[in-house]
Amino acid sequence: MRPIVNVGNVYQDSVVEAGDATFFLTQIEGVKQLGVRGDGSGFTGGRSAPENTSLYPLTPDNCAVLRTRLSWLRPQPLGLQTSAGFGDRLGLATPGHVHALRAVLTETTTSSSIAPIFAQQSVRENARTHRTPQQVIDDAAWGLFETGWREAWGADADHLKTNADADSFAAAGYTFYTVDPGDHVDNAAHTADMETLRIKLQALDWEALQDTPDDLLTRYLSQEFAVEGFTISFDELSLLRAACKYSPAVLHAARMYHHLRHVLGARPFELEVSVDETETPTSPREHLFIANELMRLDVRWVSLAPRYIGRFEKGVDYIGDLAEFEAALAQHAAIARTMGPYKLSIHSGSDKFSIYPIIAQHTRGLVHLKTAGTSYLEALRAIATINPLLFREIWNFARGRYEKDRTTYHVSGELDRTSASSEIEDTGLPELLEQFDARQVLHVTFGSALDEFGEHIREALSSNETVHYAAVKQHFVKHLTPFLR
Repeated sequence: MRPIVNVGNVYQDSVVEAGDATFFLTQIEGVKQLGVRGDGSGFTGGRSAPENTSLYPLTPDNCAVLRTRLSWLRPQPLGLQTSAGFGDRLGLATPGHVHALRAVLTETTTSSSIAPIFAQQSVRENARTHRTPQQVIDDAAWGLFETGWREAWGADADHLKTNADADSFAAAGYTFYTVDPGDHVDNAAHTADMETLRIKLQALDWEALQDTPDDLLTRYLSQEFAVEGFTISFDELSLLRAACKYSPAVLHAARMYHHLRHVLGARPFELEVSVDETETPTSPREHLFIANELMRLDVRWVSLAPRYIGRFEKGVDYIGDLAEFEAALAQHAAIARTMGPYKLSIHSGSDKFSIYPIIAQHTRGLVHLKTAGTSYLEALRAIATINPLLFREIWNFARGRYEKDRTTYHVSGELDRTSASSEIEDTGLPELLEQFDARQVLHVTFGSALDEFGEHIREALSSNETVHYAAVKQHFVKHLTPFLR
């Protein structure tokens, strides 16, 4: 392979020969461009460069053509491997994610691995960042091209609530679909009395559920369910609470699954069912009920996210009794192995360092860790070093927006426990990212902050990639290392 010269600042890890062409990523005057030496058919908007080379803009059309030439830039299902989702609200963090994953996989002495989902964004996040599913998956692909990542990776259409939500992700080529039927969970059933539950039970859509109340009672009250070293049984009260609480959600998830099967046709995909964003915890008994009913409705899934006990708040460590969490998690993991096997999914999973070893031990590799906003926080950590004045503006703005923006999140950070930027020296600004309350203030105001400062944030990070990537790498090495067995 002849060296690539005289075409800007070439990312050497990106250089690859495929067919009759050599492809690479380069940066010229701060703008990244696709370089093609040789056959550039299909690419558009190019201009000539030395040595039979053409340079093309990083457009969606050119990314689509590149995916046809380099198959590893297409996401694919990952199966039951231990996996991690790397949310990226800015579209700039994928190289840092790759560096982190490579670091932990290089240093491990075991044969275990972690399969990455590099493109992951929820409908809510896309709305707040003004990005489309196609932009998210393209940004990840360009980041993978930059770093020369050629292993399997996935793309997660996260927290889908409707069929319409799913369709745009399907059109963009996503391979992993997280359906969120949480709006259909009846939290009041969790503590309802028997009389109320019997009324609720009769009101369920039994025709759509392909079931009857009598068949439900017979199916669960007549047996014990063996789950490794313990058994699960139902009395009428616990069964009616589980059925009334979760049956509508199970039905909604099943409908979305079968819609996806229709839309995707022969394309392989994976399903995750998530009931984590609800008011009440999912007991092991309820987890078994959900899994059993999903199977009865001919749903196939690769991972499931219950609502665990304790608090999984954004951007901070687990809040709750660790012994109580471990006891429940051990049962959830055993149910997932018995009823599947499928993976347990950990949502709002970033920065939960105190429970990672517990999760890794009890899931035995059948686990998916989902992160999102922590990459944005690491971008802000880099900003605090690169451009303290910009960070101060973001911090002051976030403090002013927090009370409004927090209303759609379960967070407990308080403004009166944070300091105004005028009280902090420049050298102390990065330390705000170590403080519980400050992390949540910055985390939940991301959409508003990007509306106000997005262009400046992206410009600062793009001009200082080394600092940005290093911050992301260091943080994610801490996330990933506990999951190597």
